[in-house]
Amino acid sequence: MSQPDPATGRYASFEAFYPFYIHEHSNRICRRIHVVGTGLVISAFVTALLTRNPWWFAAMPVIGYGFAWVGHFVFEKNTPATFKYPLWSLMGDFRLFFETVTGKRRW
Repeated sequence: MSQPDPATGRYASFEAFYPFYIHEHSNRICRRIHVVGTGLVISAFVTALLTRNPWWFAAMPVIGYGFAWVGHFVFEKNTPATFKYPLWSLMGDFRLFFETVTGKRRW
């Protein structure tokens, strides 16, 4: 697993961050909850576009963070990476989702 830059304490790139992200999702149930939550976020986005109802856009972070935080606090027993790396964590969620649904990552 890559380490953050010693001078800044932060990862220099998403590619350096992603192994840390995967390590923070070692628990299989946590990963599954993330995949389901991200799938529901995508569904909410599509529903918002099709229905032109902005409440679906508002529901997206509630759905996504709700599922993710249950996974972390209940099953993984760690702090979500989104607190320190919000954008890269979001990118990690979608990469994990697409790797899982395409069979590149074990469900």
